[in-house]
Amino acid sequence: MRKTEIVRHPEGFSEASQELPVWDLGDLYAGAADPRIAADLAQAGDEAKKFEQDYRGHLAGVSGADLALAVQKYERIEESLGRVMSYAQLLFSADSTDPAHGKFYQTMSERVTTISTHLLFFTLELNLIGEAELAEKLRDPALARYAPWFRDLRVFLPHQLSDELEKLLHEKEVTGHAAWSRLFDETTAALRVTVKGEELTLSAALNKLSDADRSTRQAAGQAVGEAMARHEKLFSLITNTLAKDKEIVDTWRKYPAPASARNLSNMVEDEVVAALTRAVVASYGKLAHRYYGMKAKWLGLETLEYWDRNAPLPDDDDTAISWEQAQSRVLSAYGAFDPRLAATIQPFFEKNWIDAALRPGKSGGAFAHPTVPSAHPYVLMNYHGRTRDVMTLAHELGHGAHQVLAAEQGYLMSGTPLTLAETASVFGEMLTFRALLDAETDPRRRKIMLAQKVEDMLNTVVRQIAFYQFELKVHEERRQGELLPGRIGELWLEVQTESLGPAFNFAEEYRLFWAYVPHFIHSPFYVYAYAFGDCLVNALYAVFQETEDKAAFAEKYLTMLKAGGTLRHKELLAPFGLDASDPQFWQKGLDVISGFIDELAA
Repeated sequence: MRKTEIVRHPEGFSEASQELPVWDLGDLYAGAADPRIAADLAQAGDEAKKFEQDYRGHLAGVSGADLALAVQKYERIEESLGRVMSYAQLLFSADSTDPAHGKFYQTMSERVTTISTHLLFFTLELNLIGEAELAEKLRDPALARYAPWFRDLRVFLPHQLSDELEKLLHEKEVTGHAAWSRLFDETTAALRVTVKGEELTLSAALNKLSDADRSTRQAAGQAVGEAMARHEKLFSLITNTLAKDKEIVDTWRKYPAPASARNLSNMVEDEVVAALTRAVVASYGKLAHRYYGMKAKWLGLETLEYWDRNAPLPDDDDTAISWEQAQSRVLSAYGAFDPRLAATIQPFFEKNWIDAALRPGKSGGAFAHPTVPSAHPYVLMNYHGRTRDVMTLAHELGHGAHQVLAAEQGYLMSGTPLTLAETASVFGEMLTFRALLDAETDPRRRKIMLAQKVEDMLNTVVRQIAFYQFELKVHEERRQGELLPGRIGELWLEVQTESLGPAFNFAEEYRLFWAYVPHFIHSPFYVYAYAFGDCLVNALYAVFQETEDKAAFAEKYLTMLKAGGTLRHKELLAPFGLDASDPQFWQKGLDVISGFIDELAA
């Protein structure tokens, strides 16, 4: 089954009195006991067995038309399984502390894995068809539609193992990486942190790091550090185990470096990621170091503590923004760009495709889950009524719009590589920010909005590349032996000190703050995709601003989103005159952040 990566954007959790939407998963299933689930699994199981009987060992000799029919059957079974797993994932994310949800999620994972084992041979045998023979088959119009899928499939051919080994790895996933990930999720969801006598979830405590009161921020930071310390051995064990597990698989598959598999799945060249990383690291000084030096002066401090990083500025009253206002602002910004984009996200509000309510047990942060093309995406976030929450809503609905528009490509080709998956989300966020900034006439509020945007960009670019460097260090050292918890903390402090700069002092407990980041567990080396997407969108938005024919730009932009996973980054960006393989490309994106800092300094 196609693996769905859910990206959780870490943010806080707090109590709120306003009525916030809770999603309705009924478009997938009526509940965990819905008889359609058992029926869908039974049908998929029967179809998968028959599929294996009909096609295993016979692919090389079939015609292009017959192979197209086989791919269509495969896609239909995969989508059926994808619907079940999407529902299980969303139910678990809504409340991972409910044992019934955990049991249901694990049971569905095991059932789906068992069924999909019958399908595993298909992609393996397709990759054994010779290039000339495949080219001949692709002359059939029905099969030609799937040419991008075949292209991406064959990228992994050099790393493909024998059928038996592939089956073993596939079946062990539920007791391997997936099981350790579930342990991490359930542990963090069950954590309770006491801040100034108030018992909070981990997400709620992290949210306090943005509190206007400095003593509250300090208390929250120290309390989070204490909570991480109580589970330091467990988080270290999970990290060490998964890093070793990845090394074993990478060695068998002959991947040259820890991040190679991620780059390949992102359909991005190693040198492009290296160029991005070099450009961001070289800009640490003029971006993060410079900005946080300015922020220390604004806050009247000689040195910032780590709990001051997301502190509001002195004049920031952070007026509460109602859910209705947030909805209106995002829809208005999207509509001003193109009414079709606003119309694409309107159903998320009208049909309860968003879960923004605040409650214990709910997944922290935010994500947009594509589910399956025959249904629709869902968005999860924790809405606190702040400007940043409006930006999060705009971001996730960018994902949602992308997923809706790309659905026409079908289950196998609607998904995009992670590096491009952030394009629509960051672009939607930029549209919303620009609309809010242009509408603001108070110079004080404009400065605060600019500062918040800079901080968000630093969190997306500088911080995520620092995360990426941390992962590289951990995985590379793990190949020499297990890392002690203290050593992992040392590596964390190294990259944080380098990236954030001399304005910061890092208290002892901050060495443990790597432990709550879910990306390191769920999706190793995912994080650079944020920086990739932000810099890409900065360059794309600059083209938009310079373009006189906005309607023509919007048309090209929507066409890009509708392409889903059928085109690579070079093909998608070419209509806009951009090329991510150009070494100067990343500097253009970083210059946008630098320009905002210049504006603040002035």
